[in-house]
Amino acid sequence: MNTLNVTTDRFKRQSDLIPAARLSHITATVIGVGAIGRQVALQLAAIGTRQIQLIDFDTVESTNITTQGYRDQDLGQSKVDATARAIQELDDSIQVTVTPDRYRVSVPVGEAVFCCVDSISARAAIWRSVSSHCQLFVDGRMLGEVIRVLSVAAPHNDNNYYESTLFHQSEAQTGRCTAQSTIYTANIAAGLILHQFTRWRRMLPLDRDITLSLLASELILGPDPSREI
Repeated sequence: MNTLNVTTDRFKRQSDLIPAARLSHITATVIGVGAIGRQVALQLAAIGTRQIQLIDFDTVESTNITTQGYRDQDLGQSKVDATARAIQELDDSIQVTVTPDRYRVSVPVGEAVFCCVDSISARAAIWRSVSSHCQLFVDGRMLGEVIRVLSVAAPHNDNNYYESTLFHQSEAQTGRCTAQSTIYTANIAAGLILHQFTRWRRMLPLDRDITLSLLASELILGPDPSREI
């Protein structure tokens, strides 16, 4: 006879790594819920983040099912609404706030901000707006099978370093960073981003700059990896 393996506390197996008390009063803001951002939002929900804010102006297209993990029933709907529903299906006690629009200075953000947009100019504008009042800022970038994650925690001692990665848009590779993408690369990127988030909640040092090339099987830790993405 088969028996069900029932665990009353779904966080039991991660509690030594991610203490629930350190997530309970944090609002996590995800700006851009495309390839990386959607996976970041879902992973935040899965580990038990209680307040999640989603900001994105875009709607779900057919290619987003393959590369961003959206579902057929999400087609034509706003990405923030579709992602909010997926979060609520996972845990309906999570408070999800959605802004179906571009990020604007007037929009308040949480203590942790995850910048998952696809242009350098947008990253720079977001950084200028939120850097003075967020406690953690993590920027996730992806091009094909190359991932870059940059992290800055208050008191933002690495401001100058992060700002040096915001090179002029003309220096960036042509095309949106999501023009070539896969769901597995987005999931790995989100995992690296969430690892920085949980290190911050455990008061451990952050990896301020990580570049991972899946094709080359190469991991580079800052201070000065190639500025390809």
